[in-house]
Amino acid sequence: MNVEEAAEWLRAGRIEEVECLIVDITGVPRGKVLPISRFLKAVKDGSLRLPESVFLQTVSGDWLESRMLDPRYPDVVLVPDLSTLRILPWYNEPTAQVICDAVTMEGEPLIFSPREVLRRVVKLYADRGWRAEVAPELEFYFVARNTDPDYPLQAPIGRSGRAETGRQPYSIDAVNEFDPIFDDIYDFCEAQQIEIDTVIHEEGLAQVEVNIDHGDPITIADQAFLFKRTVREAAMRHDLYATFMAKPHENEPGSAMHLHQSVHDLETGLNLFSLPDGSDSPLLLHHIAGLQKFLPAAMPLLGPNVNSYRRVVSDSGSTVNTHWGHDNRTTGIRVPRSGITSRRVENRVPGADANPYLAVAGSLACGYLGMVEELEASEPLSIDASERKLNLPRFLSDALQRLRYAAPLREVLHEDFVAALIDVKETEMEAFNRVISAWEREHLLLHV
Repeated sequence: MNVEEAAEWLRAGRIEEVECLIVDITGVPRGKVLPISRFLKAVKDGSLRLPESVFLQTVSGDWLESRMLDPRYPDVVLVPDLSTLRILPWYNEPTAQVICDAVTMEGEPLIFSPREVLRRVVKLYADRGWRAEVAPELEFYFVARNTDPDYPLQAPIGRSGRAETGRQPYSIDAVNEFDPIFDDIYDFCEAQQIEIDTVIHEEGLAQVEVNIDHGDPITIADQAFLFKRTVREAAMRHDLYATFMAKPHENEPGSAMHLHQSVHDLETGLNLFSLPDGSDSPLLLHHIAGLQKFLPAAMPLLGPNVNSYRRVVSDSGSTVNTHWGHDNRTTGIRVPRSGITSRRVENRVPGADANPYLAVAGSLACGYLGMVEELEASEPLSIDASERKLNLPRFLSDALQRLRYAAPLREVLHEDFVAALIDVKETEMEAFNRVISAWEREHLLLHV
């Protein structure tokens, strides 16, 4: 879509405003809202700008004092990707949204933009004659409104007038409890051209999984980014919250973003993970080996928050190591039963709280390193992998330390971006460590 086509589309829809979105390093949508005339002018003359530092805010919105930032806090230019121009279906007044890239005032891509980090990894594949495809499975919880963060979250009331009290994995009736919300989710996704595939009830109380159809990594990351915003908006319309926290409930399973990924020949489109006889290709095994070696260091992209590591425990139903297996859901890396054209790897490590752009970039980067270095995968596991030793970081601080010393991964993602990511996450850890928890007040106040 060019500028003239965008202008015609906006006027035909009687759009009054356009939300120009970027995603910061933590996955939070930020940007500006412009009237149509101002938006079209900005597209033509490059006058849509934000401070570079916006991309490196902490999850609480605090500004970062990082050595990676220019101390003058200069502007960067937002470049709307007009292929992402969509109607925003939940407003009363006609409103559109568009996802923007960012470039410096000299016209260079901004390395701190998560979308640019993913684009960098996708280009590395293309330079080798490869094309990656991904498909995320996003888990989340519906919860009752909670306005006091000191109180634990509660399961919401469904259409029956009752809250779930027992786990209902794969229950159709349990999903139907939230039919009015899903009606809005489906309508909102259709209006935004978000290609959702399957909806199931997961193990937790009011926990749901939605699959997004497979495709180009940047397009799919765009859809996952918009999908999370859409689900939260739909839930609030029904007086509930939807949360993508990795571990929102103390005694319930965590929420993951399982990521299916495959590699195809750029010219022929053939799936390179399968040999003509249907067996696993050497490239697939190299890709798996890259995931096995580098996923622990990539965890700050796949589990970016202090809460992320609460689901990395052996009795939670989540993966705790990087073993792999055929159709084995206890392993961190699973090869589902699939034909020659659909052979793929499922990375079960990322949390639902991850920034979709960085989770996809990190996962593909690990597989890429395995392929170019021709790493050797371990033997596939056919037993419960949770019985094997944990080899994923248990805390964000450990994950950051592993990333700091993973030179090949830092190079693929860009050294300056990784340094900035570490700065953001260490700042968040410092803020978290200043908070006195309810557990400390309960068990230490009068006993130590």
